Amino acid sequence: MAVDVYLNFNGNCRDAVEFYAQVFDTEATHMTTFGEAPPNPDYQLPEEVKHLIMHTRLNILGSNVMFSDVFPEMPFIEGNNISLAIVHNDLEDIKKLFHKLQEGGKVVMELQETFWSKGYGSLEDKFGIQWQFNYDDGEQFM
Repeated sequence: MAVDVYLNFNGNCRDAVEFYAQVFDTEATHMTTFGEAPPNPDYQLPEEVKHLIMHTRLNILGSNVMFSDVFPEMPFIEGNNISLAIVHNDLEDIKKLFHKLQEGGKVVMELQETFWSKGYGSLEDKFGIQWQFNYDDGEQFM
């Protein structure tokens, strides 16, 4: 059993998934658009919505992360309700991922040694998603 993360975007889901797939060297499952969903006879889907992503998924470092664009009439609050944590036993990989994800975003806490880890940092990426990075050498991680 696993807990999967579901990220919603405001019309730029495809760009986000392509970016994350490149950063983590993985591939997205089929990107299902709202236009590919079975038609609802009671609701005519607006043309401008048909290309938006209804669902897709990436496997990021062994975890499933699901993605969707928010349907235009639904409320959207960018990135303030989620933080993704990458805990890894390879500090060089953590550094590489941290630097890739910070491109176009902003660093909240530089990757540095803390009392619980030899490498911890956090950032907000260019899509407004909060990320935490933590090196786990099996000794200090809390």
